[in-house]
Amino acid sequence: MKKIIIGIGTLGIMSFTSNQLYYSTQLVYAMNNIEEMKEWVWQDVNNDRMTSETGEYYFEMLDETGVFINDFYEKQCK
Repeated sequence: MKKIIIGIGTLGIMSFTSNQLYYSTQLVYAMNNIEEMKEWVWQDVNNDRMTSETGEYYFEMLDETGVFINDFYEKQCK
């Protein structure tokens, strides 16, 4: 009986750890995507494909989204 309980506990811990790794990896990808999008906005503003006001709005939204993701990462994945 003890071996069964230990086995179930071990599987539970392994499952929890792998989900945490998945979440943190996905959040890193999301942060990289945000940085890539900021680069695209910057290029569009510099090439006059977007007004600076619109670019500033996008930067603010992307920064805010990055903060949300970072907060989630700090609370759930560490």
